[in-house]
Amino acid sequence: MERSEKEKMLSGDDYNANDEELRRERDYAKNLIFEFNHTKPSEEEKKKEIIKKLIRTKGSFHIEAPFYCDYGYNIEIGENFYANYGCVILDVNKVQIGNNVLLAPNVQIYTAAHPVNPEERVQGKEFGKPVVIGNNVWIGGGTIICPGVKIGDNTTIGAGSVVTRDIPENVIAAGNPCKIIREI
Repeated sequence: MERSEKEKMLSGDDYNANDEELRRERDYAKNLIFEFNHTKPSEEEKKKEIIKKLIRTKGSFHIEAPFYCDYGYNIEIGENFYANYGCVILDVNKVQIGNNVLLAPNVQIYTAAHPVNPEERVQGKEFGKPVVIGNNVWIGGGTIICPGVKIGDNTTIGAGSVVTRDIPENVIAAGNPCKIIREI
């Protein structure tokens, strides 16, 4: 039995993002995101209800507008989560974020990737790798987290970093590519 493009996407295999089911799901998310991003700041409860339709939440959270994601249903955030302005999460695969995580402005989390072979890219192939962010993590402004990365508990990522590989727990890391600066 052949798997759907969504099943391929979620398993990390090559898939076609132009699949009708995936387009409908992205459109659903885009409409909710538009509503969220155009809700008055004073309408905090309305904003939370919109986010709860998009992503899985485990407790208290605050996300500043604008916020963007592909599907939303692949994102899980822990207790006491905060995302500042301009957060982008490309969630073609799972994004698991622990408790007490702070995202500074313009943090970007990518699970989506494309083949390096141009012939495969032209065919529309894409794939995704999950991203995991532990508990008590602070991600500095303008940081990009690449597909497949895991960031350990109690870690701080410096502003402007490009995280291309796993970062262990209890460290301060920064740079492009992001490297461990020191242990905490």
